[in-house]
Amino acid sequence: MLIPIWKHTLHEINYDGLSSSYSKGSDPTSGVSDVMTSLNSLFLTPTRKIPASLHVGIICLSRDDLPAVQHERITPHVHLFTVLFTHLQIVATQKPFSRFKLAMKSESVTCVGIAASIALATCLTRALAEGNNSTKGNSSTVPISLIIAREGGNKSSPLLYGVMFEEMDHSGDGGIHGQLLQNNGFQGTSLGLTAYAQVGDVKIFQDTSKPVSKAITSSLKVEVPDGVTEYVGFANTGYSGIPVTGATYNCSFWMSGNYSGIINLQLVGSHSGLIYADHNLTVKSTDEKFTEFKTRFNTTYAPRGDNEWHLTFDGSKVAGSALNFGLVQLFPPTFKGRENGLRDTIAMFLEEVNAAFLRFPGGNNLEGLEVDSRWKWNTTIGPVVDRPGRESDWFYPNTDALGLDEYLWWCEDMNMAPLLAVWSGKSYGDILSGPDLEPFVEDIMNEMEYLFGDSSTYYGKLRAQNGRKEPWKVDHIEIGNEDDLTRGCDTYPDRFNQIYKAIHDKYPHITFVASHGDYLCLPSPLPPNLILDLHLYRAPDDFVNLFNQFDNQPRNQSVMVGEFGCRNTTEETGIYWSYMQGSCSEAVYMIGIERNSDIVKMVAYAPLMQHFDFVSWSPTLYGFNSAPDSITPSVSYFVQKMFASNKGDTILPVHSSTGFGPVYWVASKTGSQYYLKLANYGPEHQNVKVSIPGTKTGQLEMLAGPKYQGDTPFNVQIQTVTTSIFNGQGNYSIDMDPWAVAVLAVS
Repeated sequence: MLIPIWKHTLHEINYDGLSSSYSKGSDPTSGVSDVMTSLNSLFLTPTRKIPASLHVGIICLSRDDLPAVQHERITPHVHLFTVLFTHLQIVATQKPFSRFKLAMKSESVTCVGIAASIALATCLTRALAEGNNSTKGNSSTVPISLIIAREGGNKSSPLLYGVMFEEMDHSGDGGIHGQLLQNNGFQGTSLGLTAYAQVGDVKIFQDTSKPVSKAITSSLKVEVPDGVTEYVGFANTGYSGIPVTGATYNCSFWMSGNYSGIINLQLVGSHSGLIYADHNLTVKSTDEKFTEFKTRFNTTYAPRGDNEWHLTFDGSKVAGSALNFGLVQLFPPTFKGRENGLRDTIAMFLEEVNAAFLRFPGGNNLEGLEVDSRWKWNTTIGPVVDRPGRESDWFYPNTDALGLDEYLWWCEDMNMAPLLAVWSGKSYGDILSGPDLEPFVEDIMNEMEYLFGDSSTYYGKLRAQNGRKEPWKVDHIEIGNEDDLTRGCDTYPDRFNQIYKAIHDKYPHITFVASHGDYLCLPSPLPPNLILDLHLYRAPDDFVNLFNQFDNQPRNQSVMVGEFGCRNTTEETGIYWSYMQGSCSEAVYMIGIERNSDIVKMVAYAPLMQHFDFVSWSPTLYGFNSAPDSITPSVSYFVQKMFASNKGDTILPVHSSTGFGPVYWVASKTGSQYYLKLANYGPEHQNVKVSIPGTKTGQLEMLAGPKYQGDTPFNVQIQTVTTSIFNGQGNYSIDMDPWAVAVLAVS
């Protein structure tokens, strides 16, 4: 906030040799230190120095032409002395000036002897007085007053804060999906014997001549030489290890070959050799077919994740022959006890966020590197042995054990609304439209029947056979993903309309989401009630600059921010893990979104999670590896949790003593419960005085830390601090640290 103090037209003034001449292309900040020293010594008493928080500039503005100005950040406490042309203006501000590079039409301009001007001294003193007493600029020494209105305001979207998931960074396989053994069905084309090793005197091979099923087209062949008498077999090392939590585990495998006897299962420390589980089961198999065997066993806690699963058998009974094994599976306890369910610890950590919706299955992973490798809903349902998996868009095969039904159970179990994306005809290899797209539209309609059809329909009956008798509740369908990119723009309007019409005509209750917000790549006119999906990955300052992005948008066009996150600062490749400045900027952006949540229907941080040993994109909201206590939240996780857990159904007016920046806020209520979200995007402490008449008790949550500090894998240094409030009498004083995010919840 610049405060104009005094203007005076000057031509040339000569005083005491304090003469400076600036030519075109020169640096007008040269000599700043000398000038400021002179101003201090000539005009100010020893007890009235220019405070570090007040930055003073002397600017000569042209009557005729404004210069071209380029901003370049300099040290915050350098005071700027800039001369441009023939109008002199003194300004005071609570914020640092930026450095200016100037390009002027005139060859030179001279401001001479400014430091000796008595008039200038008077003005400077006046500037200091006004700067020190003004609340504008949110000085750290002047409290900010916020009065929350109890009535009025706008309705807020009930689905505002959610999450977006796609299989990447082994967030599904090896992550939130419970199954712990890697490459268990030899799906995809790139893994070979990855994660397998022989145990004892045997040879192991990937055997394509002995498929487990039509979908699982390979098995593991274990050849036993003549003369073997001990127990032998194979090991699987999981996804860079196996977590062993001390709970009861479920295990299954398919087996072919002539064998009758004991199968021994163990969980063993890869380096320590310590045994954390040791279990026998009796089996009988033949060479004619594969037979599935299931069992349960107890484990003891392993503090490290470098463990492996062993399956061994009596080698003397197979010597000179071979056995084949396929689709080995190992599950710890699952979320809500679901069969083929989510890993309970990772899922419960997400449940604490209180997300209102789940957008799935992508994201890029919906599209496919080629048309045939797109995400296909009908190959992700039914028994896992009938799911072939696929090569994903994120450089590793997907098992698709986390399939359509598992996603929808996930939504129900966490009380999230599903936002299901359907394939729109765009892959990274090819784009289909018109008649070429029609078979895929029919496939989408089959998917809709699977979701909504009763048991008299073919796909409704199939859904019931797969364990879900009642139709699924799905109210939002997104058509494609980022179809304004990858050559998709020109054909998306027609592709969208083709899919939209087919679904809408039969299922009019569906709310549709377009996969982007570029009007040049959207149908015209837009269908009623359509939501446009925006994806933004930005640097911190960029998110703050987007705080008012939706303030002046038409109120009849709904949008969502289906993916967003602070991606980088200066490095092109981004940052590895979230830090306070970035997470604070995300909070500022979400405050702007919540203020406009009459039209912004949904927002989701992305990506959601990562396995620390398989990272292709970072940061994510939280992460883990195979150690049982490895789950690590980022500081962004805490921000999302605070915001999603504290939101009213009505956004309230707020009367403030100052404008936004560096402190930002939004207030809401549900009934008699009031919420105030705050973000301090700056290096100074701020005091905020809050008035919410009629309230007395509640709590204050705050997340704060140094600008560039965050929570890194296995090292949580910053987390929310909660303070209970009793007998508040409607008035609250909140001291905000630099780079802080806070939520006040009172009633």
